[in-house]
Amino acid sequence: MVEFTKIILYTDRDGRAKFREQAVPLPEGTSQAMLSAVFPSRGYQLRHSPVGFRSQFHCTPVPQWVFILAGEMQIGLQDGRALVFKPGEHFFSTDTLPQGATFDPAVHGHWSAQRGASPLVTLFLKT
Repeated sequence: MVEFTKIILYTDRDGRAKFREQAVPLPEGTSQAMLSAVFPSRGYQLRHSPVGFRSQFHCTPVPQWVFILAGEMQIGLQDGRALVFKPGEHFFSTDTLPQGATFDPAVHGHWSAQRGASPLVTLFLKT
């Protein structure tokens, strides 16, 4: 069976943001257009970030898919690891603040930044 690879940004048990991959089966459709199950969503937001944008460390407010429409987006973690996502790429962000925790920018979350010569345009699909 063909699968879709879902990159997930999540909060681990130690409270730190990390990346992992998860296979998503594509059991529906035809051999020419294989589909996953339909997943629920709660709406979407579009964002434009100018050249030079970089956030502080923060947690994702609600789980959401992040789709890169234009430009490049870099996501950095507390451990120094970073991934760059280009147009057409995406990830699922679930690194919310652990229940009962007070945000500590030295422990929690990730930062995001625009990379390259073009502004960053993203679509956030809330789940």
